[in-house]
Amino acid sequence: MKKNKKEIALKKRHKRIRKKIIGTGIIPRLSVHRSHLNLYVQLVDDVKGKTIFSASTKNEKFRKKSSKGGNIEAAKLLGRVLAGEIKSKGIDKAVFDRGGYIYHGRIKALAESLKANGLKC
Repeated sequence: MKKNKKEIALKKRHKRIRKKIIGTGIIPRLSVHRSHLNLYVQLVDDVKGKTIFSASTKNEKFRKKSSKGGNIEAAKLLGRVLAGEIKSKGIDKAVFDRGGYIYHGRIKALAESLKANGLKC
């Protein structure tokens, strides 16, 4: 019962956030999903309804650098890797969508790592 209430609250927060955040081709939305073992990130153009780029801690490139994907160190590393790949696509600014998760822990580490590596969020 408790887990169900938490899931409902998460979905409510995400819905509330998504009312205000819209990604375009020039400034896409950087959407984050967190599981207990991994992080998943997508760059989304909401106007066209397309995913521009996606990555996660399950990717082969990432697994070569780190074996674990569910901790703060992995989130920082993913932010470093993502910032480089997003910049190579010609995008230097994105709108950060935390997906209803609290801006704390892995979500915060990912966002700060992206900012530290030159992506404006």
